[in-house]
Amino acid sequence: MARVGLTTERLVLAGAELADEVGFDQVTVSALARRFDVKVASLYSHVKNSQDLKTRIALLGLEELADLAADAVAGRSGKDALAALGNVYRDYAHKHPGRYAATQLRLDAEAAAASAGRRHSQMTRAILRGYDLPEPDQTHAVRLLGSVFHGYISLEMGGGFSHSAPDTQETWERTLDALDALLRNWPTS
Repeated sequence: MARVGLTTERLVLAGAELADEVGFDQVTVSALARRFDVKVASLYSHVKNSQDLKTRIALLGLEELADLAADAVAGRSGKDALAALGNVYRDYAHKHPGRYAATQLRLDAEAAAASAGRRHSQMTRAILRGYDLPEPDQTHAVRLLGSVFHGYISLEMGGGFSHSAPDTQETWERTLDALDALLRNWPTS
C-alpha cells in the first residue's frame, strides 16, 4: 500500500530534485522509492516505470522552462528578447542540471504533443519575427538557436571551457551578440 501523501506530482517533483542532485540518467523508480523509504511496488500506482517517471520529469522541466522564458521575454524584442531567452536556458541549466538534461529527452508523439515544447517554439518564433525572417528561414533559425544554446550550455556544464580564458560569461555574451548579428543579416538563398 502506498504511503499516505504520495501523489504522482509529489513523486515527479522528488524525481526532478533527485535528477538535479545525482544526474538525470541515475533517476529510477528504485532510487525514488529509497528516497521515500517505501517499496518500489508502492510507486507503481503513480508511475508505470522508470521511463514513465523520466518522461514526466522531462514534461515538468519543459513546463518550468517555458514559464520562465515567457516571463523573461515578455515585452522585449530583438536582441533583448534573444538574450533573455538564452539566459533563461543557461540559468535554468545551472540551477537545475538534471531537469535541464531531462528537457533533452526524446519524447514519444503523445508526450511531445502534451509538452511545453510547442510553447518554446512559439516563443522563439515570436522573437524571430522581430528579425523579419520568412519561412523556411524561421525554422532554420529556430533550429540554429536551439543548437547553439544547448551546445554551449552542454559544453560549459561538462567543463569544456574551464581551462582557458576568457571567462565563460564573456564568451556567452559574445555568442549572443554574434547570434543577433547573424539574425539581423540572415543569408538569403
